[in-house]
Amino acid sequence: MQLAIKATGEGAKMLSFLLSKNPQNLYDRMEKGHRVRFTYTVFSDREVEAVIFVTPDPVELVKNSPDTYEITQYINDREFVVSSIFCSYIRSALGTALNGRPKEEYLDWAKYAFQLTIGFGPVATDLPDAAINQLFEPLGYQIEIERGQAAYHFQLKERSSARFINLQGTLTVQNALKHLFVLIPVLDNYRHYFIDEREIEKLERYGEGWLANHPLKDLIIKRTLRFRDLIELVGTNNPVQPDDEARTPEPALKSQPVVRLNELRYQRVVKLVENLTAKERIVDFGAGEGKLSVRLGFLPGVKEILAVEPTEKEQLRALKRFSEASGQEDFISPTPIWGSLFYYDEQLCAKDVMILNEVIEHIDESRLPRVMDTILGSYKPKVLIVTTPNVEYNTVYQMEDQEVRHKDHRFEWTRAEFTEWTHALAGDYSYEVRLEGIGEEVEGYGHPSQIAIFTRQGGIENE
Repeated sequence: MQLAIKATGEGAKMLSFLLSKNPQNLYDRMEKGHRVRFTYTVFSDREVEAVIFVTPDPVELVKNSPDTYEITQYINDREFVVSSIFCSYIRSALGTALNGRPKEEYLDWAKYAFQLTIGFGPVATDLPDAAINQLFEPLGYQIEIERGQAAYHFQLKERSSARFINLQGTLTVQNALKHLFVLIPVLDNYRHYFIDEREIEKLERYGEGWLANHPLKDLIIKRTLRFRDLIELVGTNNPVQPDDEARTPEPALKSQPVVRLNELRYQRVVKLVENLTAKERIVDFGAGEGKLSVRLGFLPGVKEILAVEPTEKEQLRALKRFSEASGQEDFISPTPIWGSLFYYDEQLCAKDVMILNEVIEHIDESRLPRVMDTILGSYKPKVLIVTTPNVEYNTVYQMEDQEVRHKDHRFEWTRAEFTEWTHALAGDYSYEVRLEGIGEEVEGYGHPSQIAIFTRQGGIENE
């Protein structure tokens, strides 16, 4: 992780006084178990460049984490990418400049607009390049985004999703740092700490003088605070994002939706199940935190819900959700099952309904035939409901080519590809299939999500 700040032109040497770091000394400190180093790579009368590096301790990063006992804790990018973690580590080193309080004889320079060049990265962000430009350009920056090539030995993608951001602008050092300390976490959209009211104070302090008039203010606030109750405290009328899972920018629709796409999917799936004649026994595959399973538990006629999920952390959240709902009248509490689509489980056979809500796109396409053979050939549910993103709609979300809505998506299909896949399965396994869309339709692009309802021939679909 690194951040470089270069000042050129008149007064460039004052950068060292504003940063409160002597160019003759190497700044080398341990911050919460991680190494922070600060040095000057260029130092002349009209050009000064300061670079700050952070070398995290990967063991310290996962201490006291709920993921400690999962192997996935070792497969992450946190020790490599600029994020909220990086900002917290460098805050002490840059505190003087960030607060705009150098020694008294340099106070006038704290208000001086330097010609600054700023580079930081790598950044792992789900935002498209166009959205990154829209974050920085209104603040007076010229922006250049660099990507590395992804030289895989198999067909996955041609370029890296990690990016290096280079900014140029004429502004004070303090304002530049304020922008970075707000927008770097917005780009990464990850927090390594609990978000509470203190985050509002930080946002107000660093956003003072620029955030209120920023055209993407609502998006910045939403991705900073993450939770609706905190967002309401700052009084923003923030439009929804297209998905809980996919942190993409707002779609350029004629009218903004009033509910999340994720919510629309839940509503559609629940309505479909509600209208089925046979719905006593349900399997919710990839149940996650149990949001859909809980809703299904309130449907009349449902007697059993198996919430299948491979991730322990998600199952714990689901258990809490099931427990909170269990006291309500006429609620059938789902049964959590640790399981995977890749392993056969006899207890999942011959159910009335099986649901794969935004699941298949997380599976490598080469492994899908085996998965679907297990479901349709072995489990043989009366009805199978599958939802998945419509990649054509990503253009409406102003996403880049080849960019997917979530970093774990292995593919996203067009409407034609989904139609071909579903009809082939229906023919191979003696099912009938009906295709629909979910969310606001845009001419030429379809709906943001697509849904397939498979009905076993000889089974009963709707009343």
